[in-house]
Amino acid sequence: MTLDIGVIGAGAMGTAISQSIAENVNNLFLYARKKEICDEINSNHYNSQYYPNLKLKENIIGINDFNKLKEASIIFLCIPSSTIREVTSELNKIISKDCILVTTAKGIESNTNKRMTEVIEEITDRPAVALSGPNIASEMAKNLSTATTIACSNDNYLNSVKKALETKKFKVNANTDVTGTEFCGIIKNVLAISQGICEGLDINDNARFALFTKSYSEVKEIIEALGGKRDTVDDYCGFGDIITASTLSVSRNHTLGVLYGQGIIVDEKSSGILFEGRNTTVIMKDICEKYGVESLTVDFVYEVIVDKKNPRLAFNKFWDGL
Repeated sequence: MTLDIGVIGAGAMGTAISQSIAENVNNLFLYARKKEICDEINSNHYNSQYYPNLKLKENIIGINDFNKLKEASIIFLCIPSSTIREVTSELNKIISKDCILVTTAKGIESNTNKRMTEVIEEITDRPAVALSGPNIASEMAKNLSTATTIACSNDNYLNSVKKALETKKFKVNANTDVTGTEFCGIIKNVLAISQGICEGLDINDNARFALFTKSYSEVKEIIEALGGKRDTVDDYCGFGDIITASTLSVSRNHTLGVLYGQGIIVDEKSSGILFEGRNTTVIMKDICEKYGVESLTVDFVYEVIVDKKNPRLAFNKFWDGL
């Protein structure tokens, strides 16, 4: 494919996506905020801060200047949700009107409650593409088999991004349900915390997965209330991502739940670790109340994480509600 593609964010996910799709493009421009990372990528094709034992493909070019992305056909934003507005505003001064922006961030803007594609579209006045799935960066970087979902209201954008992403090892499903796709990636944080709390409490597996069944059903109710499609929850962005975050130790929000289940209260500011699920829980609680959706899962996590109630008592209440 004769394309120049940009990836902003040379962290774990940005580097992994770059490595995964470099075979599909002419040049892959990987933006790093730190110049030393760019220099290392360009001098010996390593990003030792994240993947010290992985040699990057030679057409991955480290850059430290957004102006190098003027000719990019597609740009992947592999950055935290809190920085999407700022970075997109800077890019909008530089990129062409035909450039497609893809966000991998799973979150809601704190002061507006807007999804990431909504923030991007507000700034650029064009549709954005959401990428969401059970995508563990370390596995993607090793070119292990992976699948994901992309969503956009523009079919041409979807086709272009799918062609850029898809390889024999990287399967891509495309849909136009942007609301459902993005909210699956948001709600999954709450389910991950829920299952973590149960693990921390040493709840037996039968009970844990009975609760998970209820939680999964509630996700469909919430997605539908928000204007998304129930079927989207069965795609990679839904079930795949939810089960990954809810059962694997690589999920920070699952770990957060485990700690709370064990009675350990986490101070995020002092620890320096960001758990997006806490803020997501507050937002989802408000959404459920606004749309009249009953969610035992959201209530359970809110009581433990926000209200600091006894997790055992909160679990018993959840169980009694089944």
